[in-house]
Amino acid sequence: MTDMRRTLLWVVFTMSLVLLWDGWNKHAGRPSMFGGASRPAAGASAPLSAPGAVPAATTIAAASVSAPIGAPPSGAASAPAAAQTVTVATDVVKATLDARGGDVVRVELLTQVDQNDRSKNVVLLDRSAARIYLAQTGLIGAAGLPTHLTPMLLQPGETTLAPGRDAISVVFESPEQGGVRLRKTLTFNRASYAVQVRHEVVNTSGASLSPQLYLQLVRDGNPPPGESSFYSTFTGPVIYTDASKFTKIEFKSIEKTAAEHDKSADNGWVAMVQHYFFSAWLHNDKAPREFYTRKVDNNLYAVGEIFALGEIAPGAAKVFDSQLFVGPQEEKRLEALSPGLELVKDYGWFTIIAKPLFWLLDQLHTLLGNWGWAIVALVVLLKAAFYGLNASAYRSMAKMKAINPKVMALRERLKDKPQQMQQEMMRIYKEEKVNPLGGCLPILVQMPVFIALYWVLLSSVEMRNAPWVGWITDLSVKDPFYILPLVMTATSVFMTWLQPTPPDPMQARMMWMMPLVFGVMFFFFPAGLVMYWITNNLLQIAQQWWINRQMGVN
Repeated sequence: MTDMRRTLLWVVFTMSLVLLWDGWNKHAGRPSMFGGASRPAAGASAPLSAPGAVPAATTIAAASVSAPIGAPPSGAASAPAAAQTVTVATDVVKATLDARGGDVVRVELLTQVDQNDRSKNVVLLDRSAARIYLAQTGLIGAAGLPTHLTPMLLQPGETTLAPGRDAISVVFESPEQGGVRLRKTLTFNRASYAVQVRHEVVNTSGASLSPQLYLQLVRDGNPPPGESSFYSTFTGPVIYTDASKFTKIEFKSIEKTAAEHDKSADNGWVAMVQHYFFSAWLHNDKAPREFYTRKVDNNLYAVGEIFALGEIAPGAAKVFDSQLFVGPQEEKRLEALSPGLELVKDYGWFTIIAKPLFWLLDQLHTLLGNWGWAIVALVVLLKAAFYGLNASAYRSMAKMKAINPKVMALRERLKDKPQQMQQEMMRIYKEEKVNPLGGCLPILVQMPVFIALYWVLLSSVEMRNAPWVGWITDLSVKDPFYILPLVMTATSVFMTWLQPTPPDPMQARMMWMMPLVFGVMFFFFPAGLVMYWITNNLLQIAQQWWINRQMGVN
């Protein structure tokens, strides 16, 4: 049974290495070992001369759809389009808007430092030679309606949020086109990453019209700059509805036209997600909407939603309000913006455990004023909560270590008689009142909690640029001097010494290699994650040493 336990542990260890290697292959643009296309390689940006496909109006309206929905016109991949742009600055964002369609073509986050170049801020939306990532809107449902390709007139007004003001608005107005005039107003608020976007559609024709409004995000499939090769985070479109909840869509599934998600609902939102940051189109009122994902061009993808504006009589107008969020995944802020929006901070399968863990971590940060010490305090609290379970596991390990010389002598004496050896080993376990699997169950019970905490620390944008002590000035990047990974490796080796040595020499050698292999991996992990493991190791060592001492085990 001891061999079975160790075999299970080695299977887990081996699979971890396989998955890490597979993640590295996909990150480098090579095929996955498990099949499927890899993410499009960086630098494969598309020629943007084709405007892309048109989202079909299915159940919302049967009107013909002729407006192109997709990439900007030719030339946008190599240089900004030759159209009027305006830059809007608030206390938290600097946004560039294009008079062609009133698109948002660049957003710089003034409170987020770029970790690849600390002299700059994070740029999320962008239209440059290196990146295509845009927020677009327009009308469909009849020929000639204004789209994101339509030149619009920028109305006079302020573009910088002055001290003492809470909001600033930028207005674009289209010429009369397709029997309508479109007025698009973007309102930027102080201390907010959410832009209020109002579309006012005026019917200037002599007949009733029933246009549809599309809101979409267009992005290339390249990974964000500086993405780690040693752990994987999701980058791509997301669709949320009350029915299906949070649905992630891989770029490769869009490439194959195999994306599975809700196609319609009377609620929900669309987003583009990456590590720490995202953009989203939000409309919280219950209203029928169509969801779509599509390949716009080579290495260029769109996610969006279409709203029916209803019938507009001649000379009448229809107003539609929505929000465009472009910013960090700050969980507390997102919960107030739209149902389910906090899920963009992706904890995977462990969300139900991770959310209360983050809440507790946030409370500790409020109390201690430092995210590093909050991590330490949280691990201490968790170890205290599981003290009883751990004590049971460590007593079992201590007993196993105490009888290990007797077991090894037995294995040597009966190595040619495996059946008799197993019987004798079971007799020894029974006489010594030792359960070979007694150390496994308590550890398995705790694993979901500590895996959830791992994802909390990996996903929390609050760790970016958060200092701890001394040389650790950013908990979300690796230790610049590799001191923490060395300490973590040393504590892991010491933990191995405290545990019973496997009777099989090969297993024993591999047991000592495990902390060294994982130690190398942790050289490239964020400092906050390494701190978490060090704290956990030290507390585990202290408890195991104390129990070994109580039981007289060396």
